Amino acid sequence: MRNSSDLLSRFADKAGSVGAIVAAMGCSCLPALASLGAAMGLGFLVQWEGLFLKTLLPGFTAIAAVAQVFSWWSHRRLYRLLFGLAGPVMILATLYLFSTDSWGVYRFYAGLGVMFAVSTWDFISPPKKACAIRAAPVAGS
Repeated sequence: MRNSSDLLSRFADKAGSVGAIVAAMGCSCLPALASLGAAMGLGFLVQWEGLFLKTLLPGFTAIAAVAQVFSWWSHRRLYRLLFGLAGPVMILATLYLFSTDSWGVYRFYAGLGVMFAVSTWDFISPPKKACAIRAAPVAGS
């Protein structure tokens, strides 16, 4: 049976990833996602592009990153933490550190793709707690 923090971290991971993708669809500065968002009927979101880029996108990305850290805390799977943090780190690095370089758009799309892939991986194969070494039974007890 799963505890509530495990379910909360799984939900937060999905909410952060989907929220970041939907927030990116509302930005006209990202043509591939903006056209996909417009095709899905999200074209009206362009009027709030500043809110999406400055508040919602980093917020949902941070939620996904924090959810990955809580998942690591529960399961102690380092490879899941590294893959899970790769996407949010790439997105936040693009937004705050490397927004003017020529690789920014590619890094941003790669970060969204990694976040989506990790969320799908977590949905298909949920993490299991790492085995702990148990002490051998003491004779006579």
